[in-house]
Amino acid sequence: MTLQALFRAAWAVVLFTTLAVFSQPTQAQTQTQSQASPSELHQEQMRQLAQLVEYIGVDYSEAVANGEVINAGEYAEMDEFSAIILRNLNTLSGSSAALESLKSPAQQLRQLIMNKADLTEIRAATSQLRAKILQQLPQVKLPETILPTTQTAELYQAQCSACHGQQGQGDGPASMGLEPAPTDFTDLARAENRSLLGLYDAISKGIDETAMMAFTDLTDQQRWSLAFYVGSLAFQSQAQQAKLNSANLIDLQQMVNVSPVQLRNELPQAQTGLVNALRANPQRLFEAEVSPFAVAKARLTATEEAYKAGDYKRANRLAVSAYLDGFELVENGLSAYDATQTKAIEAQMMNLRRIIATPDQQAQVSAAIHETMQALQKAEATMTEQQLSNGALATASFVILLREGLEALLVVLALITVLRRTKRSDAVKYVHTGWVTALILGGLTWWAAQSLISISGASREIMEGVAAALAAVVLVYVGIWMHSKTNAQAWQHYIKQNLHAHLAAGTLWGIAALSFVAVYREVFETVLFYQSLLTQAQSTQHASVWGGFIAAAAVLALVTWTVLRFSLKLPIAKFFAYTTYLLLALAFVLAGKALIAFQEAGWVAATPFPLPLNIDWLGMAATWQSLVAQLAVLVVFWWYRRRAIGAAKA
Repeated sequence: MTLQALFRAAWAVVLFTTLAVFSQPTQAQTQTQSQASPSELHQEQMRQLAQLVEYIGVDYSEAVANGEVINAGEYAEMDEFSAIILRNLNTLSGSSAALESLKSPAQQLRQLIMNKADLTEIRAATSQLRAKILQQLPQVKLPETILPTTQTAELYQAQCSACHGQQGQGDGPASMGLEPAPTDFTDLARAENRSLLGLYDAISKGIDETAMMAFTDLTDQQRWSLAFYVGSLAFQSQAQQAKLNSANLIDLQQMVNVSPVQLRNELPQAQTGLVNALRANPQRLFEAEVSPFAVAKARLTATEEAYKAGDYKRANRLAVSAYLDGFELVENGLSAYDATQTKAIEAQMMNLRRIIATPDQQAQVSAAIHETMQALQKAEATMTEQQLSNGALATASFVILLREGLEALLVVLALITVLRRTKRSDAVKYVHTGWVTALILGGLTWWAAQSLISISGASREIMEGVAAALAAVVLVYVGIWMHSKTNAQAWQHYIKQNLHAHLAAGTLWGIAALSFVAVYREVFETVLFYQSLLTQAQSTQHASVWGGFIAAAAVLALVTWTVLRFSLKLPIAKFFAYTTYLLLALAFVLAGKALIAFQEAGWVAATPFPLPLNIDWLGMAATWQSLVAQLAVLVVFWWYRRRAIGAAKA
């Protein structure tokens, strides 16, 4: 494969990986996301279909009981809505195989209604169909806050009470003669099967063939506030049945997307009582940041329950999430106090994932989770009782940027110096294009993850792992190419015969792609770590965090100046020799980090190595898989070097 072809392949893989990560399911989803999404023109129709499906699941009890129609008007509505769902899916499905897959469950739902099936069957069918529809839609943008309860209550009285009544019981003065009757929001049986997203869509879009109008004159925040408010009315008597100090263990997106009944099925037993409490008091969902320690412990509890139930895939996914969406976000701060404790927890969580991979190991799994829980409790107490000092924050900040930035910087500098030594300074702009684009896209990726979509920790590690593996392969290739030019005579021959042909436009854009890959994989993780670090600091300590950032940036700038100044003065053979070994070292580090990322995401098994070879700055972890990957880098280079020496002697 030529250098140009390799770079083109690199660019294609980067684009594919980025798109794949954004299509990864979030923790709120319990099934694999479908392979395609509808176009923007269809998204509103799909949301309306999801709304109709949920409406059927909620109201069917008013239409049929014991196989008999008990309300002809309600039954006619159920029949009509199921026909609308199927008809609209038939219209839309030609645009996507994923949409085509919805037709069968929609047809099944319609057949169940025609057969006057039991309510349990109807609700199972509507839950399944609605979940499949939502999986094919981008996640709805949630509000950062909702209005105070008193203000929302006033809004409800002004906009909704005429039909739904002052207490939300569906008995307002305008409700007389309406068919179907306005919803009684205090009916617990109905509310248990109604999602907040369904309520929001009903307020925003109205409900066809009913008196429910669309409240388009209200702001998005007002509509969300009303959805949370009316969704709380049936649960007021449940408000004190669970403590709310762990409210943030339930993801807001998850809380909004599914009904309380479905949500309880997705949560560990210890958390199910929170569902009613949070529906009754939704303000708690917006009051505080998620505690990474709390997330880790909650995911571990859910892991144990999933393993007990024999759902090993879900147990593994939750164990991965316990680390990536929980502990990893605080490990930099904890390392500032006790790096040994940090490494111990990492090892415990990796060992847990290894045990979970084997069925019927309940005693070992429970023991591993108990041990990890105790370690997390101790670590949380350490960070709670001993607030991070200014010096510790500055040190953590300095290490984060220096560690994440140095690898990317060295790759970029190597590319720049190679181009300058080959008298192609005009091509340096391609390298700059790559890393500047990576900074911008990395920032946009983080912003999108915070504001528009949800990127799970596993997806983040997969993205970083693929980028690291790709960069390692390219660096080995480029390092071998440079090693072949360490002979001055060979270099002059190459310059004369091949330079301009190999550094054509395609290869230059490939160089930009390598620059992009090297930087992009670091940006998102760096921003994530700084966000976590700032949440652990008091507002008065933010200056210490930024002080560490500036100090690390100064060191990186010094490295840049040193490399650019002195690399140009080296004889060409020495320059390429030194650069070869630099790129080999970077490839060695990135190969290890790629495997570690895949192991943390649950893609690759983690078999413990008998010696404690955990060396962060070398990308080394005490697992056979990561060490074999790094050994492969050395073997490939050694094999090539031996072959080159043999050819030279011949």
